[in-house]
Amino acid sequence: MTAGRASFTELEALGRDGLVGLLGIEFPDLAADPLVGTMRAEPRVMAPNGFLHGGAVVAFADTVCGYACWRGLPDDATGFATVDLSASFVGTARDGGLSCTATRLHAGRSTEVWDARVDDEAGRAIAHFRCTQMILRAPAR
Repeated sequence: MTAGRASFTELEALGRDGLVGLLGIEFPDLAADPLVGTMRAEPRVMAPNGFLHGGAVVAFADTVCGYACWRGLPDDATGFATVDLSASFVGTARDGGLSCTATRLHAGRSTEVWDARVDDEAGRAIAHFRCTQMILRAPAR
């Protein structure tokens, strides 16, 4: 563990027992930059109308941005917290694979800003997402 926090591999393992696992989010290449996550459009992430649930898409994008943020935290950081997010939906899917690519736009001492794009398996955009992460540090002694 670095600075009292889980390694990226430990974080990925911990996520499997929570929302990340419930949604089926996976990371094919943990070393990729930018980080890409995958998820399948299947019944567990669909709204009653048969299309992707907006909340599942937001959770997918926030997760990929969060894991990318975690991977690059400064050594003195203990973690991060999402403090702001927005999503613009420009498409949907009924089935098939989805990918999300997270790109850091700003890396400051106390915040990071991330963009993500969620695409269907044909490469068509489903959502554009932006979030701000607050970098957490242990209180000074």
